[in-house]
Amino acid sequence: MAEGIPRRPAPWAPGTFLGGLSPSVAEELLGLGARRRYRAGLSILREGVLGSHVVVLEAGFAKVTTAVEGCETLLGIRLPGDLIGEIGTLTGSPRNATVTACGTVYAVVVTRVGFEEFLRRHPEASSLVMAVIARQLTWANRRRSDFAAFPAHIRLARLLVEIAEVCGRPLPDGSIQIVVPLSQPELAAMIAIARATVQKAVNELRTRHLIGTAYRRIVVLDLAGLTRLAYG
Repeated sequence: MAEGIPRRPAPWAPGTFLGGLSPSVAEELLGLGARRRYRAGLSILREGVLGSHVVVLEAGFAKVTTAVEGCETLLGIRLPGDLIGEIGTLTGSPRNATVTACGTVYAVVVTRVGFEEFLRRHPEASSLVMAVIARQLTWANRRRSDFAAFPAHIRLARLLVEIAEVCGRPLPDGSIQIVVPLSQPELAAMIAIARATVQKAVNELRTRHLIGTAYRRIVVLDLAGLTRLAYG
């Protein structure tokens, strides 16, 4: 882990913590901490460890995972502008998940004291923390609703549409590459199906020429078609 100066996206993505702050307030928060660079595969936070800081992602993507009966389960993806570790930091409880860098990640680490003082100076930021947590819960609840209502290939289509919207990079041929590496076991964990079932779902979407896949890589070939399949 080493200090580095990232190239920040402008503006921050809507729905992220920094994206909900005014530019001046976002810069104030980023100025409170130490910049760090995490190489691909390094843990930014570890599940079960007591923490006294929050992490603000400036560039790069990260995976959020938890251990369930000894198996790693993917809970979500965090993108530039997102806040990580706020619950454990503010409550003093152990981290409830592990966060791992997907590719090189640049982030700012802010101490608990510094973050709490920042929230006192900016009450709107306190409300935004709650809103971000609520959105994450809504995302998780939507996944649970999908479990009961849709077959596997529809669940996968809905998930990939959402991921492509926040983690997609347009390619010259009009397709969209999902820049976060995702394995089939990770996809299976996110939509609560067996690994064999997710393989069938992936094959279904490939057969429809909606996605293309390689090792831990997914390209959405037809976002409009994938969206129609996902949402009718």
